[in-house]
Amino acid sequence: MSKENYDVKLAVLEALPQEKIKAPTLPVDVFIQEAENLYVWTEEDKEVLLAKGLGWEMFIEDLPIRTGACRYAQAMWMKERYSREEASKVWKEKSPKAYEFRNDLLADLRFAFRKRPDLIARVRAIADGEGDADMIQDLMDISVLGKANVRELEKTKYDLRNLELAAQKSDALAELLAKANGTTLDNSKVKESRDRAFTHLKEAVDEVRDTGKYAFRKDPERYKGYISQYKRR
Repeated sequence: MSKENYDVKLAVLEALPQEKIKAPTLPVDVFIQEAENLYVWTEEDKEVLLAKGLGWEMFIEDLPIRTGACRYAQAMWMKERYSREEASKVWKEKSPKAYEFRNDLLADLRFAFRKRPDLIARVRAIADGEGDADMIQDLMDISVLGKANVRELEKTKYDLRNLELAAQKSDALAELLAKANGTTLDNSKVKESRDRAFTHLKEAVDEVRDTGKYAFRKDPERYKGYISQYKRR
C-alpha cells in the first residue's frame, strides 16, 4: 500500500513550497512508527479532539496515507543511498588498480612507439592531466591510439587484448565513478521526495500532538500518547 499512498500524495508533495521542506531530525523509521501509534491512540479521543477544533478528515483519516507515502519515499531514498555508498566502496577498491593499469599501458606505448616521435607526442598528450575522470579518459584514449597502430605494437609482441580491456575498464569505471560521486549529493531528487513526504507527515503529526497535549494537559494517562517517546529518551 505504501507505493499506492505515495502515488496518491505525489501531486501534494510536489506542490509543497520549497521553503517549507524540512529534513528529518530523528530516524525516519522511528517517526513513521510513532505516527502509526498516534493514529491508533487517537481513536479513543475522537470527540475530545474534535471539540478542540482538530480537522479529523484532514489530519487523522489522512494520517495512514501520509505515513505510507513517507515509508515508500524513505525506502526509495535508502535504496539509492546504499547503492551510492556501495559504489563508493567499490571505487576505492578498484581505482588504485585502474591507475596502475593505466600507467603500465602508457609505459607499453612509450616503448612500442619509441621510434615514432609523432606517436610519442600523442602518448605524452594522453599522459598530461590528473584526477579520476582524466584517468578514465586516458584508458579510452590509449585503447583508440593502440588499435590505430597495431603494427607498431606487434613488433614488441604486445598482448593486444589489453587495448580492448582498457576500453571496457573505461566504460565500467565511468559508470562506477558517477554512482560513487552521488554519495556527496544530499540534494538528490529522491532525497528531496523523501523530505517532502516527511514534511507532509510531520504537519499532521504536529497538529494532532499539539491538539492532544492541550486537550489532555490535565490527564497524564491520555497526555502521554501525544508525546514522542523517542525525544523523551
